[in-house]
Amino acid sequence: MTKRKLAILGSTGSIGRQALDIVSRHPDRFEVTALSAHNRAEELFDQVRRFRPTMAALTAGEVRLPEDVRFCDWTFGADALEQLAHHAPCDDVLVSVVGMVGLKSVLSARKAGKRVLLANKEALVAGGHLVMEACPDENGSPTLIPVDSEHSAIYQCLQAAKGNPFVHIILTASGGPFRTWPAEQIANAGIKDALKHPNWVMGQKITIDSASMFNKGLEMIEAKWLFHARPEQIQVLVHPQSIVHSMVAFLDGAVLAQMGVPDMRAPIAYALAYPDRISNGSAALRLHQLGTLTFEAPDETRFPALRLAREAMQAQGAAGCVFNAANEVAVDAFLQGRIAFGAIAHAVEGTLSRAGSLPANTLDEVLDADRQARGITLNLIS
Repeated sequence: MTKRKLAILGSTGSIGRQALDIVSRHPDRFEVTALSAHNRAEELFDQVRRFRPTMAALTAGEVRLPEDVRFCDWTFGADALEQLAHHAPCDDVLVSVVGMVGLKSVLSARKAGKRVLLANKEALVAGGHLVMEACPDENGSPTLIPVDSEHSAIYQCLQAAKGNPFVHIILTASGGPFRTWPAEQIANAGIKDALKHPNWVMGQKITIDSASMFNKGLEMIEAKWLFHARPEQIQVLVHPQSIVHSMVAFLDGAVLAQMGVPDMRAPIAYALAYPDRISNGSAALRLHQLGTLTFEAPDETRFPALRLAREAMQAQGAAGCVFNAANEVAVDAFLQGRIAFGAIAHAVEGTLSRAGSLPANTLDEVLDADRQARGITLNLIS
């Protein structure tokens, strides 16, 4: 078997670490050729020693390299991810970084003809049409495979659909730590409460987004691009157990669902080995031990992120980019204790209103919309 060569952007993050765990279980299938981190230099050095890539990068800037990691080519600074995505000798680029750098990395990887394994929300939310134009199927094979559990689930259901068109895409949401909280209590929730996700262990930003359901709003916009769906075809269903990762409904009334324990190693492994399925270290799903699986309609009054996401999808242009940028700035302000939890949604709504209709036809226009939106949100917060 020929090994697939893999570059991991964001190898010290949750997704990156789990991807390396899967790779280590299948040394006959994968070879790591590039790794990157932002500022976790010591952890990256340890990964480089273990996996022996040919390239590595630290985006926070240059540091003194230990003698035993100098065998590979190092890149530093803001453009390091694009350099790795383009120049790393690999078949696949796992984009598991947070932020707009993901969009540039995806486009850079595709210019070099590499397959993208996407675990970055901003790329599709801010520049969906640019990404999808850059990622057509080639000879019936995908050049982009989603890694997020929800989109991986939909992708797997559509693979089983054999080309039959869907009626609805149903994204499931755990509901986060505030699923049963009243609106006033949610608005004044503290940082520690917001970081207590009931099912998943994730980074701070996505955990806060889960508590506010902005993660589901971002996923709605992603689904629009990934699956060529109209806004009215995308639904959200609260599923507290996080066993059904998403569903697809068809014309004949059938609904296909992808199920599994809440463990990101499953969708990561699916993307890495596609179209094969491989062991990944996650626990088996034992249905007889689950008890009851429940589903609820989301409350868009308590969680306005879903309404705002739908409005952004309908507005088109750079609205998705503005939605993402405003949320990113507001979440950062919340984590710094500068605004209340409930102010996150207010900041996003205010930014969408003030930004108006901005174009997003080119990468430069998307990046300009991102800059403008961040400035508006910062002013609103101030």
